[in-house]
Amino acid sequence: TGADTPNCFVWFVVDMMMMMRTALSRRSMMMRRALLVSASRSLSSLAASNGAATKLLINGQPVDSAATEHFEVLNPATQELVTRVPQATDDEMQAAVDAAKAAFPAWRDTPVPVRQRAMFKLQQLIVDHTEDLAANITLENGKTLVDARGDVFRGQEIVEHATTVAQNLMGDTLEQLANNIDTYTYRQPLGVCAGICPFNFPAMIPLWMFPLAITAGNTFVLKPSERTPGAAMMLADFAHQAGVPEGVLNVIHGGTKTVEFICRNPDIKAISFVGSNPAGEFIHAEGSKHGKRVQSNMGAKNHAAILPDADKESTLNQLVGAGFGAAGQRCMALSVAVFVGESQKWIPELVEKVKGVHANVGTHPDAGLGPLISKESKQRVIELVQSGRDEGATVLLDGTDVTVDGYPDGNFVDPTILSGVTADMRCYQEEIFGPVLLCVSVDTLEDAIEFINNNPNGNGTALFTRSGAAARKFQYEIDVGQVGINVPIPVPLPMFSFTGTRKSFLGASHFNGQAGIQFYTQTKTITSSWKYDPNDTAALSMSMPVLK
Repeated sequence: TGADTPNCFVWFVVDMMMMMRTALSRRSMMMRRALLVSASRSLSSLAASNGAATKLLINGQPVDSAATEHFEVLNPATQELVTRVPQATDDEMQAAVDAAKAAFPAWRDTPVPVRQRAMFKLQQLIVDHTEDLAANITLENGKTLVDARGDVFRGQEIVEHATTVAQNLMGDTLEQLANNIDTYTYRQPLGVCAGICPFNFPAMIPLWMFPLAITAGNTFVLKPSERTPGAAMMLADFAHQAGVPEGVLNVIHGGTKTVEFICRNPDIKAISFVGSNPAGEFIHAEGSKHGKRVQSNMGAKNHAAILPDADKESTLNQLVGAGFGAAGQRCMALSVAVFVGESQKWIPELVEKVKGVHANVGTHPDAGLGPLISKESKQRVIELVQSGRDEGATVLLDGTDVTVDGYPDGNFVDPTILSGVTADMRCYQEEIFGPVLLCVSVDTLEDAIEFINNNPNGNGTALFTRSGAAARKFQYEIDVGQVGINVPIPVPLPMFSFTGTRKSFLGASHFNGQAGIQFYTQTKTITSSWKYDPNDTAALSMSMPVLK
């Protein structure tokens, strides 16, 4: 893939160096960083590094943008420049849409099994290059390597689902609806679709979008996050290696200007978005105003209710992983623990468990979580924690003032726990998007349900209990789209849809599953009459047609 040194050898050297971590001088650690950056350069001809500008992908060709504005991608652990992402020009963005529009007729006519075979090949390429993808994600996003591998794997599952898309594309039929009359439906592609991605899942979210869309017969224009473009560029490269024709998948870059272009371009028929509420609400409103389908997955405030009869050890372990994994930068991160009755006595034990989890550079084998994406994100977390303290919450564990040996410029925040949180506090009302767990205490399960339902978001929630009756009551009465019973992050596998509700979602239909196919297709209904008897001729009638 253009690297001078085999990737496996680079990682062998890196691993050996990490084993000698305690003996490294500052100079040696700088050398180790250089090796880690070097490892990322073997990833793909389209994934830039070392400050070079990331390319566009238009009609199957990498394109150097003529942009005059660029976004700097900094390694969150070191602040070293990784790449510069161009704000694509209007002509470049239009060229990507034109390429997708021109490729659509032939791709729509390509048999469904042929499209599926391309997904089989893409899946294998993702498997073969998981370590490369994970290394790039850790470099640009900061998450730990093990978490980055999970990011890739959850995306890979969606590609696997796309290989079976034919059964979801089937229509309905009913023969002899009336004499010699049959009615049947087809699911047909829309045309050019687009995706706008966040920074926090650089592989999984692009794979939520383009595999299902193109396997259903559409063509696609993808906008990765301007903070983490590398994985998406690699995946686009792999798609073309897998046999996806030129123009079927195109990649453009940029910020607000690119988002506005996608929302307003008349040739784009549908937009998929994952990200913050302000951006998602704008994209839904602007895209809808311009006649597009929009699916907009947005922010969250995910709660877990803990009953006293739950398995304490298992519950506490799961709260730690769900609350602080990926540094809390997940839309399904568990950010509020609602302790019911006697279970609130478990909070000190939770704090003790969390004390053993620490932030570090994502390549470190003992890293529990990596850095936050930016200095601004870290500062916002610090401010929200302080606001909780100022409004009366108790900070049981404060990880906002932490430095990691050898990485003084990293955006690190250690796990932080607040108790005595109430619904009127700013730290509760806003999505923190950091490694902060808010603890709330209530008396009964009914109180917990009421507290959770009063929050305007509806992405995910969980209940920990041994009681089937309590679980049945909770899952029935809770007004949240995705519910886990003894499962802290209830993200379903892709044969099911991702069904966030209320303030967490706006749009026509959800991602993945049957709803995902419905989003990327339109239904055509055909009613036909074939009469074998040549003498059976329809009589002239001016009345309302009635089928008999």
